Amino acid sequence: MPAYSYRVTKYNPADRDEHGSYIGSEDTVSDHGEVEAAYLQAVAAFAEDTGIGRLAVREPGVPSLVHFGLEPPIEGFGLTGLFHRGMADFHDGAEVPLDIALELVRAMLRDNGAWCRLEVEDTFAAHVGWDQYLYISSNRPCARALARTRELGLFAEPIGGSPYAFEDEEGGIQRPGDDEFWAALHLAVGDGAAGILEETYLDGASRWHHLTVDALGPVRAGLAPRARLEVWPPLSPDVGAVLGALPAEGLIEVVWQDDAGHVRSAIADEDDFPELTALTSGASAAALLSFDADERVPLFTAVMPDDDGVLRARWRTPPTPDDRRWARRRQQG
Repeated sequence: MPAYSYRVTKYNPADRDEHGSYIGSEDTVSDHGEVEAAYLQAVAAFAEDTGIGRLAVREPGVPSLVHFGLEPPIEGFGLTGLFHRGMADFHDGAEVPLDIALELVRAMLRDNGAWCRLEVEDTFAAHVGWDQYLYISSNRPCARALARTRELGLFAEPIGGSPYAFEDEEGGIQRPGDDEFWAALHLAVGDGAAGILEETYLDGASRWHHLTVDALGPVRAGLAPRARLEVWPPLSPDVGAVLGALPAEGLIEVVWQDDAGHVRSAIADEDDFPELTALTSGASAAALLSFDADERVPLFTAVMPDDDGVLRARWRTPPTPDDRRWARRRQQG
């Protein structure tokens, strides 16, 4: 983490109580106007003072089940028009010029749905939190940017570090989606143990792939950079039995293969079950996945490395028993 960190807001520190909570009259949503523009100019000033013009998108995400922002998410999650290939270019590790980075900050200030960390490793970071709180870190004190922020009517308070900085799990297991992983997947598909692959390409967004031995190459080639992978057993051809096992209440994820051979999923509760039954009426196979972490355990997992074979993604998949066995074998050499 860069040495100098600041909390940049429109909230006057004089209007905080003894616990540091803001008690003034400023609204907690973006004004979509002059104040929002001031935030963006402040980010630009810190970036200029640090000497950077491009930033990396890290741990990007979009809303999945629940959206907690104060403004409703919009179509495209605030990403429309920002990338040549749309959301396909919004991935972990994507490098963007400063003007696009500022538009991502704007989308986050507006709670449009898309969120990410914007960073230059060990040099600069900008993270947007709740209620128009912006956190900026730099390897330089950025005296000119601090002065410019004050001129813009914002407050830049020195802090020990951003609460939104990524915290890695010490001692965690992360299996790379390398040749060894794909060889193991080939064996698992060939002997009938594995049948579908869940690709989480953004935090909160995933897609499913039907696995056959012949399909593994095209599936691998089409994955998003640094995607998280979870391997699951084949779907059951007894769709009626699967739907008959729907719980009496609570959320469940239903995964099914449609008549075109595509694997789809839907998250539903008891109120949605009639619609879900109609949606899966032409399914050739299906499965139910629990939202209980103790019950939702894939066969094995991985995260895709970069093209040079280095695993630079920082996010993790929960290790399965097979992942732990893989880690022990690796430690034993």
